[in-house]
Amino acid sequence: MCGIVAYIGREEAFPKLLSGLKRLEYRGYDSSGVALMNGDLQVVKRKGKVSELEQAVSGMNLTARMGIGHTRWATHGAPNDVNAHPHLSDGGRLALVHNGIIENYDILKKALTKEGYTFQSETDTEVLVNLIDAIQREENLPLEEAVRLALTRVVGAYAIVVMDRDDPQKVVAARKASPLVVGLGNDAFFIASDATPIVEHTNKVVYLKDEEIATISLGKGLDIKTIENEQQRPYVQELDLKIEQLEKGGYDHFMLKEIFEQPQTVQDAVRGRMHPIEGWIKLSGIEEYANRIIHAKRIIIVACGTSWHAGLIGEYLIEDLARINVEVEYASEFRYRNPILTEDDVVIAISQSGETADTLAALEIAKQRGALIYGLVNVIGSSIARLTDAGSYIHAGPEIGVASTKAFTGQVTLLTLIAINLAHKRGNISEQRYHQLITELSQIPQKIERVLESNKKVEYIAAEIKDRPNALYLGRGYNFPVALEGALKLKEISYIHAEGYPAAEMKHGPIALIDEEMPVIVIANNPSAYEKIVSNIQEVKARKGYVIAVVPEGDEVISQLADQTIEIPATDEPFSPLLSVIPLQLLSYHIALMRGCNVDQPRNLAKSVTVE
Repeated sequence: MCGIVAYIGREEAFPKLLSGLKRLEYRGYDSSGVALMNGDLQVVKRKGKVSELEQAVSGMNLTARMGIGHTRWATHGAPNDVNAHPHLSDGGRLALVHNGIIENYDILKKALTKEGYTFQSETDTEVLVNLIDAIQREENLPLEEAVRLALTRVVGAYAIVVMDRDDPQKVVAARKASPLVVGLGNDAFFIASDATPIVEHTNKVVYLKDEEIATISLGKGLDIKTIENEQQRPYVQELDLKIEQLEKGGYDHFMLKEIFEQPQTVQDAVRGRMHPIEGWIKLSGIEEYANRIIHAKRIIIVACGTSWHAGLIGEYLIEDLARINVEVEYASEFRYRNPILTEDDVVIAISQSGETADTLAALEIAKQRGALIYGLVNVIGSSIARLTDAGSYIHAGPEIGVASTKAFTGQVTLLTLIAINLAHKRGNISEQRYHQLITELSQIPQKIERVLESNKKVEYIAAEIKDRPNALYLGRGYNFPVALEGALKLKEISYIHAEGYPAAEMKHGPIALIDEEMPVIVIANNPSAYEKIVSNIQEVKARKGYVIAVVPEGDEVISQLADQTIEIPATDEPFSPLLSVIPLQLLSYHIALMRGCNVDQPRNLAKSVTVE
């Protein structure tokens, strides 16, 4: 959740830390701070966004060649200056930044209090830095060894970076269940929660593995050991990331940019994996385990949030086309309910970041019980990518807006490829149908371009309903999950209460809410259920509901019933979510903007949920 950045080198540290914190602000923006090594530990931290920290340091002497920084998403303790990171040990010798949760912090805190330690904040992080300090003092150990021993006593998740005032040429970093990457520069080192603050300085990185501890100094370079004190050889990778991908590119917000990038997202997701003219689909992860997947008795999809909605669409796709039984589970529930799993099951994990804590925990259970685990993630080198037996990268590029848009369409595109591929391998569709599906999927990017042309129309509709306190989203079949996703987007960034329902379920309760103040957004581009959807709209209009309908181009029936319509190109029904979700994303964006909300950084949310 939180963002960590650190630098040690020959140049000024603070500008690099500040730039890095701005890059990482999508991970948390309750507060931020830095600690600089300049003869002593100089700590500045402020509640609020990174811009508040930037104003606070104006005029200060911040000369330093080493430092650590942090932008916070609060877990323990309210967002304020005191609870902001970095945290100092009692006595001020150590400074530490932390992403994660120390579950046994209370027990540790009581023990440290008995030893005479005092605490200024409400955080678990301050407990950890004092634990390291106590071990270091008691046994007169170097920083890296004190960190290692302290982490053997910790229960929970962490990514940390620590500095020692009395050892000013060294930083120590460690991780467990929270991401951390080390960048290797020209006589310099960078540490961050992800690669976004690093790419402008170097493309060479080392992704730390769980329970690895990195000691970095300019004199000795990078040294990695496990928590059991076993030496590790760093595996250096090159980043496939361009600095321009991290900029707004002329758009007012990252979210709008990412919505408009979706034609390219779909194109990148299928590139090299599908050839419409030659008529083939090749997914290396599927090919490697083809026999197990083709003959799987059950596929279980585990995910959270928007990725769970993508998984629901995957259920429709795989069951409809490949005729394999699919269950979609919230990872947060799946991990706690003693699920039945066998070696005949395939578990697909979907996560934009590849670091979602609940999804990782669900995969650990699946792995222990012998199921084949397959990952669909966007971030190369992420924890889920390393844990799974096989998988596919979405290749959507960095998604900075907290509310997911292009990652969702990338996930659905990959699930579509998987479903068509499995259907063909299992002989559930004819060669003609197979080629028809591939051809239509290849045309989806151009059709998304046409949907995006409705942006001004969507903006007009947004102005009509921006002040309504509630909204209802209805869909059938493939587009029921799209209704859920549209409602989630509205809640996330505009703070309007919204619910998504199967259209037929409206009569089983939600219809009681409908009046002239209730906008009802109906996804009505399912040919198989068109007449039923028309009936649903008539029921809403009979109760004076305000209907906004997403309809196929040229529709003449629903356009006469609805108050507003948004036309999208016709497509084969399995591909309809890739088109129908676009106007719902735009609608939530424009409503949030008109309501004065922070579109890219909605309150209380962070991009990657790496803690429970």
